[in-house]
Amino acid sequence: MVLITPAERSSGSPDSELIKDSGADPERFGALFDRHAAEIHRFLARRVGVSMADDLVSETFLVAFRLRARYDPSRADARPWLFGIATNLLRRHRRSEGAHYRLLARTGTDRLDGRDHAEDVAERMTAAGEARQVAAALAALTPKERDVLLMSVWAGLSYDEIASALSIPVGTVRSRLNRARTRLRQVLDRGLARRDV
Repeated sequence: MVLITPAERSSGSPDSELIKDSGADPERFGALFDRHAAEIHRFLARRVGVSMADDLVSETFLVAFRLRARYDPSRADARPWLFGIATNLLRRHRRSEGAHYRLLARTGTDRLDGRDHAEDVAERMTAAGEARQVAAALAALTPKERDVLLMSVWAGLSYDEIASALSIPVGTVRSRLNRARTRLRQVLDRGLARRDV
């Protein structure tokens, strides 16, 4: 999948126009997939692994295609809408995500790291310790806090986009994000304190 940059995304027809046009010409919806699938895939893969992300991306765009008549045409950018669909589908796979972070916390092995084990052993030892701490902190978050944090950090969505994606007020996004960051800092600070002893 090729990542489309924001500049490239804005150079063609707006997402809202593609969605509207897909009512008469379903092939137009493919351009929406081309624009956003890689970014959504990367977001999902970091949460549930590549193979499950493949399925969730497909399901996200199937649901979006089915619901395209309900899309609000006043919103030119469909990213928040698509991330909202992806996150709703991800909620079905919450147990897998929690298990992924608990496994990462125990082993320090990230499923997205496809390098050969013989490479960079010293670097991996340090990174594994840090990955365990971050994974433990992510596992300690509530699912709602984790959704907001990862949409902000991994997907790069703004507060307004996250609010739109999750159908919650911007103030709720801010408070969940603040709580998530505070909890992460606490867990990571405890880990650093133990390492310095």
